[in-house]
Amino acid sequence: MFNPRRLIVILIPYLWLLALFLAPFLIVLKISLSAPAVSIPPYTPQLDLAAGWAGIRAFLSALNIDNYIFLTEDNLYWTSYLSSLRIAFVSTVLSLLIGYPIAYAMARAASQWQPTLLMLVILPFWTSFLIRVYSWMGILSSNGVLNQALLWLGVIDTPLVILNTNWAVYIGIVYTYLPFMILPIYATLERMDESLLEAARDLGCSNIKAFWLVTVPLSRPGVIAGCFLVFIPVVGEFVIPSLLGGSSTQMIGRVLYDEFFANRDWPVASAVAIVLLFILVIPIVLFQRQQQRQQEDET
Repeated sequence: MFNPRRLIVILIPYLWLLALFLAPFLIVLKISLSAPAVSIPPYTPQLDLAAGWAGIRAFLSALNIDNYIFLTEDNLYWTSYLSSLRIAFVSTVLSLLIGYPIAYAMARAASQWQPTLLMLVILPFWTSFLIRVYSWMGILSSNGVLNQALLWLGVIDTPLVILNTNWAVYIGIVYTYLPFMILPIYATLERMDESLLEAARDLGCSNIKAFWLVTVPLSRPGVIAGCFLVFIPVVGEFVIPSLLGGSSTQMIGRVLYDEFFANRDWPVASAVAIVLLFILVIPIVLFQRQQQRQQEDET
């Protein structure tokens, strides 16, 4: 039986994705297949939709992928991709190592304290992202709070060089994206059935062994969600490496910004964005299919 309400509920998210993802993606893809030009906008479209199917056939017969070939010929781009993936991977691991104990402590805290702890995790979002990054510049600089405190305590004799290094980038990224790791893990652990741990102890497991055999596997969905929420945006991060990183910190977000606004080479910049999208989307799709197959095998 046809249900219009069900159809509306299904159509709303698809229309949202069509308007805010698919349409911009197709526009960027079209620009990436265009030729650069000294004009406004700075590219020459190769696809003429006004010509109808004839224009589409002409576009496909003379498909221009020179921009994508250029990305493979210049070391700047693939080294930036690799550097971004490395920084994102290390930042995700650090966020997991720091965020999991925090989420576990929040889930095991008394019920009257959990809303307060949750608010403390969310509290940084009440401040502007740029202000928080700029504050780290003041903390990590040679005359910043951190160096002054270490000098006063006698831990160091000369100020440490932290700002404009990869260490500053890791600190800024972990600080910024740590709540995205904590919240899904906390949500998973908070719903976990405590009787499972009691059963594990009754069967002879110690507290540590019960944690590794029961808590960690059951928290896996939250860990996976947290890793995705951190890794995906960090790969394309621009603000943090620009403000906290040095010239040696090369990430694809900075390259993308320079191509769009400094070089005004929109076709190459669009090709960079398309390749970055596929680098992120394809592994996620493959992972989801693997998870779906595992669930089907278990059932």
